[in-house]
Amino acid sequence: MDDIRITRTLLSQGYNHDDLRRLQSRSELVRIRRGAYSRADSAELGVEERHRRLVLATAPQLRDGAVFSHGSAAVLHGLPVWPGAVAKVHVTRSRQGGGGMKRSVVHVHGAPLPIADVMLMSGMPVTSMARTVLDLARTLPMDQAVACGDRALALGLRQADLGAGLLRMERWPGVRSARRTVGFLDGHSESVGESVSRVRLMEEGLPAPELQQEIFGPNGQLVARVDFYWKDQQTIGEFDGKIKYGRLLKPGQRIEDAIFDEKVREDALRDLGSRVVRWLWRDLYRPGWLRERVLRAFARAS
Repeated sequence: MDDIRITRTLLSQGYNHDDLRRLQSRSELVRIRRGAYSRADSAELGVEERHRRLVLATAPQLRDGAVFSHGSAAVLHGLPVWPGAVAKVHVTRSRQGGGGMKRSVVHVHGAPLPIADVMLMSGMPVTSMARTVLDLARTLPMDQAVACGDRALALGLRQADLGAGLLRMERWPGVRSARRTVGFLDGHSESVGESVSRVRLMEEGLPAPELQQEIFGPNGQLVARVDFYWKDQQTIGEFDGKIKYGRLLKPGQRIEDAIFDEKVREDALRDLGSRVVRWLWRDLYRPGWLRERVLRAFARAS
């Protein structure tokens, strides 16, 4: 189980509590949570990896019947999460009446758990990818739930599995939100930022764009594949996340070269008569900004 060390296991190996305190003082052991340590500090790890280690440290201490769910299951499935979704380890216990309980480390949810909604990952019971997406769609803001669901579809989750899960949740809390989210999902989104952008475009009342559209030049050559495309308005939308240029790098290429190539690409799109609108993460949280920029581009095309 990675480098996780459980206290009771260490004690059975001959260590005592003074030994454990001494190892901590020398940074040879790092306390992850009560009853669990690691050989390495997790301070430099990302949100998902830190939470994954907390899940691994919690698993041996749970009573039978607890199934990792919600944000914790998302991390184990490789789905994107926001820090608030993994502030605690989430588990679900099968209960018809619902209800839950928050403890210092663990958030216990109560809900029915059909066998089809549970799987084993590294020996740990975890809600299936479909159930995980639906639980998050019931409980998280739409932008976070869509980012998670889009990634799940890209990883191979079927819309039919989500539909079947929704039928079983007909009277559950948050099911209306889940239906809205599932109807909006699109596995063509290639990043969390693109997924959140789609939600913001919808919330701003803008027409739905085509995703990952290929743009060809007059001789039939491929000029670019763009994040968002409004054909009738001849407008292209591009989300500029910090990692985007890293993804564009060819072997041995510098990031400055990738940025220059991107500028050449954008100039070629403009030469074809397209309007290009770019936005950053911060722009997605500026009410009205995205709508104004896109509508301004639409107006120039008319």
